[in-house]
Amino acid sequence: MECKYCQKHNPENIIYETTHWYVILANDQYYLGRCIVILKRHCENLTNLEKSEWDEFMDIVKKLEVSLKKSFNVTMFNWTCLMNHAYKDKNPNPHIHWDLKPRYNHSVKIDHLVFEDLEFGEHYDLTKKQEVSPEIIKKIIFKIKDNL
Repeated sequence: MECKYCQKHNPENIIYETTHWYVILANDQYYLGRCIVILKRHCENLTNLEKSEWDEFMDIVKKLEVSLKKSFNVTMFNWTCLMNHAYKDKNPNPHIHWDLKPRYNHSVKIDHLVFEDLEFGEHYDLTKKQEVSPEIIKKIIFKIKDNL
């Protein structure tokens, strides 16, 4: 079974890239600035990460959190490495990746869109989705990159 994280990524959605990781802006922006940090090599569990991969990941965490604070005044950050969806398949093929969901105690406006975190202070809601236009995606990426 082919791994969706090992496939080529749309270069327009890549915010940042290191030797070991891609940082991609997710299409779902219900949580403004939501990113996915994907290990470049296929690896199924955290215990198999190399020290250099951990070190780079920590640098990415610091850079992204600083950039998102500057870009959108993020209140807090939720980082998850769940990989549950891989096990819905008959032949699971998990791949190390982290979801970053910025959380806000205030609304943020980009052009005509207002982003509101209606569950702030609670667990995030997996049923909430907000697909945004390619133009808004580009603006979000530009803002984050500008503050990296």
